[in-house]
Amino acid sequence: MKRSAWRFLWKSEDIRKKLLITLLLLVLYRLAANIPVPGIDRAVLAQLATSANPAQNLFNMLDLLSGGTMSNFSILAMGVYPYITAQIILTLLIPIIPALERRMKDNPREGQIFQEKWTMILTIPMAALSAIGQINIFSQLAGRQIFPSYGFTGANLVPTLATIITMMAGTMFGVWLGQLISEYGIPKQGLSLIIFAGIVARIPANLASLLSDKVNGWWMLLVILVLLALTIFAIVYVQQGRRNVPVFFPGRRVGNRMSMPVHSNLPLMVNMAGMIPLIFAQAILTFPSILSSYFVNSKTTWVANIATTISSTFNGQSAVYSLLYFVMVVAFTFFYTDVMFQQQNYGENLKRQGAQIPGVVRGTPTQKYLNKVQQRITLPGSLFLGLVAVLPYILGAIFPTTARAGLFLISAAGLLIVVGVVRDTFTIIETELKLHGYQESLIKG
Repeated sequence: MKRSAWRFLWKSEDIRKKLLITLLLLVLYRLAANIPVPGIDRAVLAQLATSANPAQNLFNMLDLLSGGTMSNFSILAMGVYPYITAQIILTLLIPIIPALERRMKDNPREGQIFQEKWTMILTIPMAALSAIGQINIFSQLAGRQIFPSYGFTGANLVPTLATIITMMAGTMFGVWLGQLISEYGIPKQGLSLIIFAGIVARIPANLASLLSDKVNGWWMLLVILVLLALTIFAIVYVQQGRRNVPVFFPGRRVGNRMSMPVHSNLPLMVNMAGMIPLIFAQAILTFPSILSSYFVNSKTTWVANIATTISSTFNGQSAVYSLLYFVMVVAFTFFYTDVMFQQQNYGENLKRQGAQIPGVVRGTPTQKYLNKVQQRITLPGSLFLGLVAVLPYILGAIFPTTARAGLFLISAAGLLIVVGVVRDTFTIIETELKLHGYQESLIKG
């Protein structure tokens, strides 16, 4: 009978300290998430959150992913997503700009510092644009301004700048807490845990919202819980999916001896992109709404009509939005996987090690072969990701319920984050236990 090393979790002073620091910083983040932005009209926001129109669908989705910060439009309403968006932009620019690619390859450590520095710099304008966009979108969805003193002219200029700067500061505060968690708490999990804490904190309220539907509440709750369990199982199954490509490592001479050849495998992931395609798709599908919000009240009738049509199409409820969301998630999964896979450069790396895939020439042909295999296994992964992404919209059309917020418990973004963070955190803690000398032990039953 095996005894798990987890029984030593609280006995290790260093691990216990890291866990307590992580919990303390997450509590601090959740406390800050309840501080509203100054000047918000709570009545308009409450009306938007409880409305029965399509605007509620988009609002509920963003509220779930932000951990309930949209409900009171807190200083952390944007979360750490502007930072993540900036990180993604720089990651995609590296293979496109030769100077950046050389800098990352010549000195990876210095290149990493350079990337982190410019990610923080790029986060500032991204946060400003996101703040303005959120205010415009929700004001347009509500039919009136959620900030009565909002505007960039006259007496409204100073309150407006104060509002935008406050929201930007909230994002930077969240990023700072995430970096503290990665440095002093659970390693490399800071930002992921920040997002995870927000999503998990909102789940009880969304489950309760299902019960508020007196006609369909209990059976809808049962259906959602069953679908939630099945979706989590499917996500874990797909995330752990691998295609093992056989690799042959020839024997090497070490002194007067010749080592034996080694037959190994190169595991290729079914879903290498993770949740990145979802962030891409949501960001791009939100852009038309942000852009059209500037022209909805135009004095030119045809401009206002076009802007209103675009806004209603990309409100998160229409069938066109769901179809575009599915297509873009699938497309971005292929795109991001290809970018990441090319950066790995398996063909040259295997060639330097003297390794070879049986029947495939070393170098560029190996890279092309692996790229073809990766694209084949990415297809089912991308289709699955797209299906789970639009699952809440499908359920909303099938099941009659007034509590749409509960349906977004099965959204791909939220579940992928929760499942991924839990798996990664458990792996990191197990690694920490092993580094401190705590191993599984066998006992006689």
